[in-house]
Amino acid sequence: MTDSLAVSPARDISPPHRSSGALSRLGAAMAGRARIVFGIWLVVLIALGAAAPSVFTALAGAGWQANGSESVRVRELAQQHFGGNSSAAVQVVVHSDTATIESPQVAQLLGEITGVFSGDGRFGEVIAPQPGMSISPDGHTGILIAGANATTDEMVKAVDEHKAALTALSGNGIEVYPTGASALWSDFNEANHNAMIKAEMFSWPLTLAIMVLAFGSLVAAGLPLLLTLAGLVTSAGGLVLLNHFTPISVWAMNFAMMFALALGIDYALFIVARFRDALTTTSNTRVAVAETMNTAGKAVVLSGLTVLVSLSAVLIVPAPAVRTMAVGIMFAVAFVLAATITLLPAALGALGDKVNAGALPHAKRQQHHSPRFAAWGRLLHDKPWPFAIGAGILLIALSTPVFGLQVAMPSIQVVPSDAPVRQGYELVQAQMGKGTPGMLQIIAPADESAQVAASAKAVDGISMVTPAQPARDDSGLVMMQAIPDVDPSDEHMGEILDRLRDELPSAASVGGAPAENLDLQQALNDYLPIIVGIILVLGFALLLIALQAPLIAALGTMVSLLSTAAAFGVAKLIFQDGHGASLLGFTPQGFLDGWGPVFFFAMIFAIAMDYTVFLLATAKEHYEHSGDPKAAQVDGLSHSGRVIFAAAAVMVAVFFTFALADPLPPKEMGIILGVAVLLDAFAVRLVLLPVLLRLTGHAAWWSPAWLRRLLPSISFAHH
Repeated sequence: MTDSLAVSPARDISPPHRSSGALSRLGAAMAGRARIVFGIWLVVLIALGAAAPSVFTALAGAGWQANGSESVRVRELAQQHFGGNSSAAVQVVVHSDTATIESPQVAQLLGEITGVFSGDGRFGEVIAPQPGMSISPDGHTGILIAGANATTDEMVKAVDEHKAALTALSGNGIEVYPTGASALWSDFNEANHNAMIKAEMFSWPLTLAIMVLAFGSLVAAGLPLLLTLAGLVTSAGGLVLLNHFTPISVWAMNFAMMFALALGIDYALFIVARFRDALTTTSNTRVAVAETMNTAGKAVVLSGLTVLVSLSAVLIVPAPAVRTMAVGIMFAVAFVLAATITLLPAALGALGDKVNAGALPHAKRQQHHSPRFAAWGRLLHDKPWPFAIGAGILLIALSTPVFGLQVAMPSIQVVPSDAPVRQGYELVQAQMGKGTPGMLQIIAPADESAQVAASAKAVDGISMVTPAQPARDDSGLVMMQAIPDVDPSDEHMGEILDRLRDELPSAASVGGAPAENLDLQQALNDYLPIIVGIILVLGFALLLIALQAPLIAALGTMVSLLSTAAAFGVAKLIFQDGHGASLLGFTPQGFLDGWGPVFFFAMIFAIAMDYTVFLLATAKEHYEHSGDPKAAQVDGLSHSGRVIFAAAAVMVAVFFTFALADPLPPKEMGIILGVAVLLDAFAVRLVLLPVLLRLTGHAAWWSPAWLRRLLPSISFAHH
């Protein structure tokens, strides 16, 4: 702000005259009724906040499946007809170097393990270790199976509650480890939750420091955190309530926390910066708020809608965990957006010029119009081609590796090495073979069991098929286990599953935990091009509606796609090829986690369009005012550049703190999103897109008359 800043106090509530439109009227109303708005939000925060603390224990822990797939049908049949001996069953690995599984000492311990399960109705039949099936050749390792008598989500919660009691039975030379898919998700979710909390603890102080430097005012810097906190609390409580109607993955809250912090700060930065600028030209606080909401407010609403639309495309994937992760982020964005257009204008109206309180010395010389970014804009205008070529070469070079990107569902390496599920998994592999933790389940009619068994044994890659076990009822079905000769995460596992399904009679079905992972991966692969297409079309449509200009809407969409491809190219180099793995502290799996392309594409594209809307909305505001494309480019950059720079710095800091996590998935998430923001903000929004505005000139903002008649009238100019 300049030294000549002079504004009236917040109590000036005379009606606005310089701005018009629904958002300006809403902003003025919120600013003039701050106490009422604060009261309503307080009630909402108390109501939803009461449920918020239970969010991580209440939400669902599983849901990583392709609904309607063959493997899911096998699991349902196993739970219905075979005492719950499905992929969701809990496998308890018992090992002793000195005693055999059939010794009295171990037999007594097996009875104690059975006792842990006996009082809980979520567990079905308990199957003791059986020779030739679940006891190692040397007799020192066995697997006790507690059947699943509940949904996969309930089974994960059951493991959460009982795994401490199970591992506590270890002693006297006997080791006890709960394993299996339900135990895997239990340990996996716990490790990721701890990593997310650790990252949030790092990111909040870092975020506040960046915002204080960006705003130069402690009060102004605190407003984004107020907005973010409101969004976090309300979205957490909302997800807990929604979980009563349909299971919501705990990962939904993990992503919601990240996006509420990142987008809440983005939106507040844009609004508060625009408000401080408006205060330099009016002594009326409500007028300043109304003008802010009529310009920056429109950009924020359009940005929020773009994020929501991008994420809504993920809802078509038939995987509960993937769908509800999108729902979690959409909840957070919706609540943050609601706070941005109601709570934030009320706070600005109450503060007035006190928004600059606690100003740092450098802030007195700070203006909303940035001379540095104005000079940068003029440089891009005068010499566009070197910057266009440089940015293009960088993004294309980083995008090229994406064509070699490989994806697969996470391996056991995503959980810490000291997690009980991983210790049991590795012990079973050492004693009983690499493929034993990934046994495939075959369910077939009893009268075809001999033919099914013979066909399964003949499949290349199957090392053993267990004897057929009859159903517990009169369904006429049998189950057998086919043990592959490779690790469940091996790249050849999919080929083995395909061969098995091809060779077996049509009445036989193949499932098991590895099959569920592979079926989910196939569904994600099938839906990826559809989701990409939907997001691109909807993103272009929203930009077209917002800007009323087809050329710049198309260019904005395409450069967002280019920056997204570059982020995935970097992800391939790091997480698949292992470049920088030792520095980042992880062992590469040789692939990117399978849900990454679908979900990260939606997230990265949403963030990229967020910055696109901010820059182009500001440029359009100046074009509408002056009719000069140079003014639109230079002034648009000078008024939005600092905000984009600061918002990107906050996002990069927030996302990169997740790179500190030990588990691989949050590390992937943090690095990929952080790189995406870094590339998008600094190579695209602050270089390539302004250059495209320069090269297209008036054509960037041109629109045919027939299109203007079809589109709703949206203007970013204030009156």
